[in-house]
Amino acid sequence: MTAPARTHPDVGDDEVVVELTPALVADGLADLRWLLHDALLGGARTLVVDLARVPHLTSPLLATLLGAHRVCRARGGAVVLRGAGRRTRDVLARTGLWRVLRVQPGRRRRLAAG
Repeated sequence: MTAPARTHPDVGDDEVVVELTPALVADGLADLRWLLHDALLGGARTLVVDLARVPHLTSPLLATLLGAHRVCRARGGAVVLRGAGRRTRDVLARTGLWRVLRVQPGRRRRLAAG
């Protein structure tokens, strides 16, 4: 059984962090849609989607994020992509979606000396 994406609501804030996993994306997006739906019903204005473990964005995943973006924007918030890799940033640049979805740099991985 695969681990679902996790959400981390910031206490006293209207921001929710959603951590995506490759298994969640591969299994279809119904669970992710429900996760985002619950976060938005809970009052989130800003959704921070951690993509550090996802190698690239699929078209259905982009459509799901854009749907969440519409709700967040109506509330004065946004969808923020954290830890987007080069392939993801390239897709956003080619499609013009970098103007719609905010991209936040993720933490850099450290290479082991050896």
